[in-house]
Amino acid sequence: MLSLTTPIENLGFVGTKNAPRLKRLGIKTVKDLLWHFPTRYEDYSQQTNIGDIKEAGGTVSIRGEITDIKNAFTWKRRLMVTEAMVSDGTGWLRVTWFNQPYLEKTLAPGTGVSLAGKIALDKKGLYLSSPAYEKVPPLKSITYNLKPDLTHTGRLVPVYPETEGVSSKYLRFLIRRALPKIDNLADPLPEALVKQYDFPNIGSALQTIHFPKTVQQAEAARQRFAFEELLLFQLRALRDRRQLQILQAPKIVFDKELVSNFVRGLPFELTNDQRLATYEILKDLGKPYPMNRLLNGDVGSGKTVVALIAAYQTASQNWQTVFMAPTEILAKQHFQTITALLSNLKLGISIGLLTGSESKIFDECGEQKTSKPKLKQKIAKGEVDIVIGTHAVIQKDVRFAKLGLVIIDEQHRFGVQQRMKLLKDSQPKTLVPHLLSMTATPIPRTLALTIYGDLDVSLIKEKPKGRQEIVTRVIPHSKRQSAYRFIEEQIKGGRQVFVICPRIETSSFDTNRQSLTTNPQFSINKLLWSEVKAVTAEYEKLNKEIFPHRRVAMLHGKLKAKEKNEVMKKFKAGHYDILVSTSVVEVGVDIPNAAIMMIESAERFGLAQLHQFRGRVGRGRHQSYCLLFTSGDTATTRRLRALEKTNNGFELAEADLRLRGPGEFTGLKQSGLPDLAMASLSNLELIKTARQEAKLLLKDNPTLTHHPALLARLNEMQRLVHFE
Repeated sequence: MLSLTTPIENLGFVGTKNAPRLKRLGIKTVKDLLWHFPTRYEDYSQQTNIGDIKEAGGTVSIRGEITDIKNAFTWKRRLMVTEAMVSDGTGWLRVTWFNQPYLEKTLAPGTGVSLAGKIALDKKGLYLSSPAYEKVPPLKSITYNLKPDLTHTGRLVPVYPETEGVSSKYLRFLIRRALPKIDNLADPLPEALVKQYDFPNIGSALQTIHFPKTVQQAEAARQRFAFEELLLFQLRALRDRRQLQILQAPKIVFDKELVSNFVRGLPFELTNDQRLATYEILKDLGKPYPMNRLLNGDVGSGKTVVALIAAYQTASQNWQTVFMAPTEILAKQHFQTITALLSNLKLGISIGLLTGSESKIFDECGEQKTSKPKLKQKIAKGEVDIVIGTHAVIQKDVRFAKLGLVIIDEQHRFGVQQRMKLLKDSQPKTLVPHLLSMTATPIPRTLALTIYGDLDVSLIKEKPKGRQEIVTRVIPHSKRQSAYRFIEEQIKGGRQVFVICPRIETSSFDTNRQSLTTNPQFSINKLLWSEVKAVTAEYEKLNKEIFPHRRVAMLHGKLKAKEKNEVMKKFKAGHYDILVSTSVVEVGVDIPNAAIMMIESAERFGLAQLHQFRGRVGRGRHQSYCLLFTSGDTATTRRLRALEKTNNGFELAEADLRLRGPGEFTGLKQSGLPDLAMASLSNLELIKTARQEAKLLLKDNPTLTHHPALLARLNEMQRLVHFE
């Protein structure tokens, strides 16, 4: 018998040649193989008589006997063609295969076959083109009328995620051999839940998800595994939340009068959404356990000022705040925005900027440069109230005197371990700082419930008063030249242009997404080089052919941080008219004079991502435009029309989830969700059910010791999936 932990190379017909190929798909053990679920099924279950086949184009499943077979080399196409004739008693049909000369011996005349494939037409007539095949008893055999147990034909046939050298046929072969050798599988789902929701048990579900007899069987198995995966994620989120509530945090009391005075001193009025989000955050800061809140605001909705109010409240009670941004450009921008707001208010708050290349301080004397050692010394003494920076702020030589609040901008997750890392030698060591994460990616409700299940979420949907709507237009190929003329007129008027282009050769990368997990460095390099190639091609076209008289710059992932900063600095200062970039242009970067966002091959991006790009213009007083250049068909253009109709990022995010699926929405599956849970993120009812059952399980048995198989799966998931 096999164990789920048996290494895949120990399975028969794998060996040293195929093991590395399987590992590219993330298949390292027998369990990985059995949990490598089909993405779809080919329905070959309805058998057709050869005599009933009258036209090309359809897919058929037939059963008969080889009456003739031979190989022939075609010099024109330089291919070996195997051509056979098959009879089932109702007629004859020609069958062809390419570059498989061994079939002449494998399927000798008299061999019974089950075939499934597409009917094609050539000058000789109808034929079956490159079908899947399996041997069955021949026509005259006494056992012919017995229905054979088929794997690749004559049934619902599973189709799997593949990679070079690993076909669905090979995976079916391996899984079919492995399934009967697994015995006494422990079912992670408690028996009561299996009965309550009429789920198949784990052994039956594994059999039917791979080799179902009906579509209903397959769907029941998928639903069962999706529920199990969602339940595990909800259990993890709820346990994380409970563990957080056991910890102690600084109790930063909500001072209503202090905050009201601060808000009245701002040069603008807060929106209702900003007020509500601020209230939710300030109430959380007053609790004795650490806040774990996500501030989810649409592009340009004013998240920074909400975070600043929380930081000001924290500073007023002698606690420090660290504000982390993913890039130096964004860190500097936050520093400039916050110091500009505070300089008018004269509140006596000190702010430090600490990045890899720069260190500054802002206090009652104004803004001044300082050395990194001196700034770090001030932070350690508690003389800096708000520290803004990149991940440089969590280096081992940065210490905080009294860290009360951590604010993270545009990072996926930042957990308790990272917060503890920030404390190091800080005092008091027993207190964990509060956490406020911010994102400008509008997150659909189902995604928030699952991926961010352990966070409280505050939403800012309203735009600040007076902000102009960005005019969005889909530009088909026929209207390119007029769009270029429009861009030229805008540049003449003193405006600047962002140009975003997608990766070249995305298909070869996307077909092997799993390689990002198995060989991340190779995959990231491949991704970056494809982006460089795309940007360079677009840069050359615009610089030499379309706008040769304009100043064009380019930005891509292979540039060093210093070079990127220099390009962005010059673009912001007006030294360039056009900046050609990949999608790495930082979310939230303020270039007030950039009024045109031009996106090449816009159909390759999701609606939510296009909305993010659009939000990088419209930050100044000029009317701004987003031009979606397409190279696709009218169906693709129809999808993009949604962007013309609305500037609401949350509506677009929901549409994106429906149209492209959650794997695309989150991008390269960085969420860590397994495929079936990922596919179920549009099923709000299933997510709610999983969450409710997770709450009940933890209420009855917080340690889950009454459910050892479920606890084992949860611990395994904790090791394999990293949000933080």
